[in-house]
Amino acid sequence: MPTNSFSVKGNLVDIIGRRIYAAEVKVEDGEISSIMELPASHSPLTTFLLPGFIDSHVHVESSMLVPSEFARLAVVHGTVATISDPHEIANVCGMEGVEFMIANGKQVNFKFNFGAPSCVPATTFETAGAALNSEDVRKLLEKEEVIYLSEMMNFPGVLFKDEEVMKKIAHAHELGKPVDGHAPGLRGEKAKQYIDAGISTDHECFTAEEALDKLNYGMKILIREGSAAKNFEALIGLMNKHYAMMMFCSDDKHPDSLAVGHINQLCARAVAKGIDVFKVLQAACVNPVQHYKMKVGLLKKGDAADFIVAGDLTSFNILQTYINGELVAENGKSFIQSVPVVPINQFDCDAITVEQLKIAVGDYPNHDGKIPVIEVLDGQLITNKLLLDAKVVNGTLVSDVENDVLKMVVVNRYHNAPIAKCFIKNFGLTHGALASSVAHDSHNIVAVGCDDESLAKAINLVIKEKGGVSAVSNEKEMVLGLPVAGLMSADDGYKVAEAYTAIDRMTKEDLGSTLMAPFMSLSFMALLVIPYLKLSDKGLFDGEKFEFVK
Repeated sequence: MPTNSFSVKGNLVDIIGRRIYAAEVKVEDGEISSIMELPASHSPLTTFLLPGFIDSHVHVESSMLVPSEFARLAVVHGTVATISDPHEIANVCGMEGVEFMIANGKQVNFKFNFGAPSCVPATTFETAGAALNSEDVRKLLEKEEVIYLSEMMNFPGVLFKDEEVMKKIAHAHELGKPVDGHAPGLRGEKAKQYIDAGISTDHECFTAEEALDKLNYGMKILIREGSAAKNFEALIGLMNKHYAMMMFCSDDKHPDSLAVGHINQLCARAVAKGIDVFKVLQAACVNPVQHYKMKVGLLKKGDAADFIVAGDLTSFNILQTYINGELVAENGKSFIQSVPVVPINQFDCDAITVEQLKIAVGDYPNHDGKIPVIEVLDGQLITNKLLLDAKVVNGTLVSDVENDVLKMVVVNRYHNAPIAKCFIKNFGLTHGALASSVAHDSHNIVAVGCDDESLAKAINLVIKEKGGVSAVSNEKEMVLGLPVAGLMSADDGYKVAEAYTAIDRMTKEDLGSTLMAPFMSLSFMALLVIPYLKLSDKGLFDGEKFEFVK
């Protein structure tokens, strides 16, 4: 805990009291010792003091950075804490993965608040690297660093009162810890039943009508704006009336995006839409602290000195960020230092061959001459299910580049197994292929490409690195290795952001992808719990019927 004492002057934003006044904030031993309102005769102040921003639901792993590096980038934008679900690494490495995230996060001055992953594996229709049963979940919930039960994605299990699911929820309630939800599209009586089970939040609403339905049943709604899933525009209008029941989150944010901005960007966008700044800041700073009982200061006497200095309340240009009274960022520079990381992983599959990627006409679902095709929707996690004509060459189904219907595959990364294959529309590639071991939720290798040779090259680049993202064109190959669980890099966060920016640019400029975030979108094409059509390592899956496509 810092022992230095100092004071900061600025226009203090009292969010709960809904007033702004000139003040001097004194800090001693990491806490706010006094707040003195300055007289009206005091020289005008040009900066604003406000509590730090909180990302109310994020998978740190999706930044491709370990927690300590995520913190280095986040504090520059005024973020002082997160509600972090280590679900991704838990699906790869189990309890060891969660413990890795907690231990690494503790090495820097940033307030990570982890959850106990509730769905590992997410479903029985895919191969994950680990499983956490209700007793494992309880052991995690008993840890001081674990303050909630992470998103309950198995909403059918809640509705049908699955024994293991209900035990996990009961453990959280017994320990006085909130339960996060995940119920895309659930409305009406089923939504009420889900919420009545004691589930308090949802970050998956993609329409205002759905969010309002859940708000009316007493559920808190998180406005998500990540690298792939963008629901801000659809939901922000609800904040005028329902700000006390709303928060902001990124859910999944790639390193290039995190380097540019975080929750501060959402505050600026909300204010630009004419929403009262106190309502916006209550959602960004206060509501998460109160809902999750976080040990994060709210700029009150006696609180931990977790606050930010902003140049204005419109663009939210962050001048300084303090955590526990320590200056951790100033004028775009982070003072958090990188720490040594010993990677953990679980990756055991051999390089693949082109022959393994072929699809015989009789081996793929056929509906009256049409084949099922995933339609990826830019900026959304949900997909559409299409029935389209197949392109057949020498008795095999192949990518139809002219009509943007490309082959997609999922390779089991935990052991050698048959490769799952399907077709997907809207990636826009004109040649080459992409591959990634970031593939929610089980994190097998997912790849999309215009031809089998490129697909095999892209996949094998990832296998060689024991995890990563790769891109292959007619002229060049690129790979960003992610040796920590096949999800994260142990390198400097800003360098990882630069490397990711370069490979992302290649997918768009060289390969022709028309998506905002091709790798992020690709990573969700194996996410079975989001409808309507997805691909796991075991086959093509109908998320609406919750069964494999026949």
